[in-house]
Amino acid sequence: MKQWYETLFDNYGKKYDQEAYTKGTTGECDFIEQEIGPQEKLKILDIGCGTGRHSIELSKRGYHVTGIDLSESQLKRAREKANENSLDIVFLQEDARQLNFKNIFDVVIMICEGAFPLMETDQMNYKILGNAAKALKRGGKFIFTTLNALFPIFNSVDEFYKKTYQEGNAFMINHRFDLMTFREYDTIIIEDDDGNRKKLNCNERYYAPCEIKWLLETLHFQNIEIFAAQLGNFSRNDPLTINDHEMLVIAHKTS
Repeated sequence: MKQWYETLFDNYGKKYDQEAYTKGTTGECDFIEQEIGPQEKLKILDIGCGTGRHSIELSKRGYHVTGIDLSESQLKRAREKANENSLDIVFLQEDARQLNFKNIFDVVIMICEGAFPLMETDQMNYKILGNAAKALKRGGKFIFTTLNALFPIFNSVDEFYKKTYQEGNAFMINHRFDLMTFREYDTIIIEDDDGNRKKLNCNERYYAPCEIKWLLETLHFQNIEIFAAQLGNFSRNDPLTINDHEMLVIAHKTS
């Protein structure tokens, strides 16, 4: 039986690229480039690459990028866009919980909840972090975003989605945040690339900053820094607050 996130991304490549939260790619890659430097020989792994928006932008800048995703539909769109831009990018259908990469990449990115924290158990989410760590070379950098558990404790998720909704995009209803598990339960309604309407019950795990720091420390990361993740405008000048829906995490692998 397919999980909700598998059904969500099936035949959803073109419509996905029209979603409001995909419009910050250039600015987000500007930040990534600032963090890692313009070194064309660097190898980057994009976990949960979706339609390849970050992979493609970083490839245009000269980096060697491998994008992995669970959805073949999303990857098909990514390959189409790479071909349109005459870019040589490796896109692989892989489950982030079962990656076999070891000490290969200089940088791992995981932006916009492409894989983590969509999984149905905390153990699965942790496995993804562990596989990212294994994929990195010693001294490599891990840059990712995830949901900030401080936000729904102090703010209305329902109001947040109403403010950020744009006509034609996916919308979410029936929100419920469980304080015991830090999981948000809701119903997402979308139209796929053929105009078929989907209504899915989904849930995502929000993380407290201290949880992320501890989880990464158990995987031998150090210099763990957490900031607010502003769409298209990642910056070290934005400290994380209770009003930020997402957080930006930067960490270095030590061994």
